[in-house]
Amino acid sequence: MAKKVLILSSSPRRNGNSDSLANEFMRGAVDAGNEVEKIFLGDKTIHPCKGCSVCSRDKKPCPQRDDAAEVVGKMLEADIIVMATPVYFYSMSAQMKMLIDRCCGPYTEMRNKEFYFIAAAAEENPEIMDRVVDSFRGFLDCLENPVIKGTVFCGGVWHVGEINGNPALQEAYELGKTVG
Repeated sequence: MAKKVLILSSSPRRNGNSDSLANEFMRGAVDAGNEVEKIFLGDKTIHPCKGCSVCSRDKKPCPQRDDAAEVVGKMLEADIIVMATPVYFYSMSAQMKMLIDRCCGPYTEMRNKEFYFIAAAAEENPEIMDRVVDSFRGFLDCLENPVIKGTVFCGGVWHVGEINGNPALQEAYELGKTVG
């Protein structure tokens, strides 16, 4: 049965290294017959959480007028959430972290989601992915019954296009094909 897959790409560069991995995952998930939507967070205006508690304490929509509610709503509707990020100082991008922080009110509604994590970094050490996944786990630890289904890491890529021809692109495609 087809799954509803939401890919969140937090690269500041369209077709950057982590975004290219996200594109390949998407291609695989589509080829496997899933309903797939990719959101390039760089196209969205998402402000930092102000800590006003309107969403969490008062159970009202966030008073900020930006695109966060739309994106979080799509996260709630998805069966599978793919979070793609460049690695900055051994963690996820600010764009991704800002989105996660804006899940503060409705995070209790995110139940039984499957997650995939995709990351690209200048440093080649594959253990960096453990650090990135650990930073995502802080978010997942607050959710009900999340499952990490897979990860793709590509090290040794910094500038746009350095990922071209890298086997991690095929790995991302193949992982996407397993969805469903």
